[in-house]
Amino acid sequence: MIKVEAIVREEALEDVKEALIAQDIRGITVSQVMGCGTQMGYTQMVRGSKVSATLLPKIKFEIVVSTPEWADRVISAIQQSAYSGQPGDGKIFCYEIDRAIRIRTGERGIEAITPA
Repeated sequence: MIKVEAIVREEALEDVKEALIAQDIRGITVSQVMGCGTQMGYTQMVRGSKVSATLLPKIKFEIVVSTPEWADRVISAIQQSAYSGQPGDGKIFCYEIDRAIRIRTGERGIEAITPA
C-alpha cells in the first residue's frame, strides 16, 4: 500500500478533486494547511507598515492506494490538475504503508482501504 500526499495551492482544490474523481480514485482526505517552500511567502503594506507572511495557506490531499500503478494514477492526476507553472504549485510525497485497519469491521491490509 502507498500513501500519496500532495500540498497544492488553495485555488487548485476543486480541479484536483475533480481530476481524482475522474480517475475513480476514492478515499480522499483534504486538509487546510499552512506552509512555505521556494516562495517564502510575501510582504504587503498594512496600515503603513510592512508585514511579512512567510506561511501561505495551502491544501493537503492524502490518498492511500493499493498498488504502485494506482499511485502513478493519483500522482498524474494531481500533477496535471494543480500545475500553473509558477512557484508554489506544490509538492507530492509518496510513502509505503505498513498496515491499515478499518475500524468498523477490523479488516486489515488492502481489504481495509477498498470500498466496502
